[in-house]
Amino acid sequence: MILEQLFHLRENRTSVRRELIGGLTTFLAMSYILAVNPELLGSTGMSKTAVFTATILAAIVGCLLMGLVANFPVALAPGMGLNAFFTYTVVQEWHIPWQTALAGVFVAGILFILLTLSKLRDKLINLIPSALKYAVSAGIGLFIAFSGLQTSGIIVANKSNAVALGNLHSPTVLLAIFGIIVGIMLVTANVTGGIFWGMFITAAVGMIFGIIPLPTGIISGVPSVQPIFGQAVTHLGNINSFQMIIVILTFFIIGLFDTSGTLVGVATEAGMVDKESGEVKGVGKALFSGALATTLGAVFGTSPTTAYVESTSGVAVGARTGLSSVFVALLFAIAAFFSPILTVNTSAVTASALIIVGILMLSNVQYIDWTKFEIAVPAFFTMIMMLLTYSISEGLAVGFIFYPITMTVKGRWREVNALMWTMMVVFILYFAFVA
Repeated sequence: MILEQLFHLRENRTSVRRELIGGLTTFLAMSYILAVNPELLGSTGMSKTAVFTATILAAIVGCLLMGLVANFPVALAPGMGLNAFFTYTVVQEWHIPWQTALAGVFVAGILFILLTLSKLRDKLINLIPSALKYAVSAGIGLFIAFSGLQTSGIIVANKSNAVALGNLHSPTVLLAIFGIIVGIMLVTANVTGGIFWGMFITAAVGMIFGIIPLPTGIISGVPSVQPIFGQAVTHLGNINSFQMIIVILTFFIIGLFDTSGTLVGVATEAGMVDKESGEVKGVGKALFSGALATTLGAVFGTSPTTAYVESTSGVAVGARTGLSSVFVALLFAIAAFFSPILTVNTSAVTASALIIVGILMLSNVQYIDWTKFEIAVPAFFTMIMMLLTYSISEGLAVGFIFYPITMTVKGRWREVNALMWTMMVVFILYFAFVA
């Protein structure tokens, strides 16, 4: 049997049926990205319909690579947090054209590929302190949740105290609040694909009350990706500034330990960690698949592709091999023909997804040792500065600057490696000459 030879189903004590159910569960849990990614990247000036197709292409390629090359029950798609950094920081705050930003994603992907092919991979991952990895993830969670509250109008700008509560009499704001409540209830009740179904119900209610216009259709041909395809390659020559180096480093660093952390978490849940050595079976191929997916995703026209922690939902119902990832790829391919529905996914509808994902990412704070002040300081500044500066990279920069300082004052300077000292100098130069 071909499937047995490719995925070793018997060895992993699974079946085609279990892998199909696992793949379907994972797809439903992460399918919100089909609405959220076009909404976010579309605000940079990119074609929303083209981003929709690019998102699907990146997911299909990523899932197929993860399934066929690594035989890992992990699904990939453009990552939350990285798409927010791409949109709000790189393009809107720093005024870098989206074409050049895509070129930055492409270069970061190439660096990721080179790293996975070398023996430096595990060393580099371990050089970044765990506390800062968790702080970055949690900080991005805060950032994403805040962007959801802001774009939906629940939180608005205020001259006297920066931000304030929005107009609670606005139909769109009320719809967003309704969607957040419904989404939270579904996820709390452990409903499979709770985020997706929350958005579906919100959109349906919005159309019933005339807050959201009805779609012109349901099924159509796949939208053209031509407006954004290949822009990452043709604009490589625009990467000629220190600012773009910071962009590439941020994409690279966040993508590296985001993918690595997710792979380890899912592998642990699936029982793929060697009990004696503690090593994850096939992690090298899995990381290579993620790196190649990011590079090709940039060519298609989307922000970095990463492993989705929602894959644990598929593992929880039985997925144990890459066959589940192949099924996820097939489901994304089917979803490509439903682009007309994209028009109902307004900011009021997607707000719940942003906020719920933000809450889930914030759970990483539990792994930070807050009792050690020298650790708590850089972790705190990483998270709070991402939120208050409305910039993921600047929050990361502040945290990376504080870490060597507090560790040195505490007398633990020997624990600060060369990479962290280098990053501190790089980010100080960034604040001095770029920010």
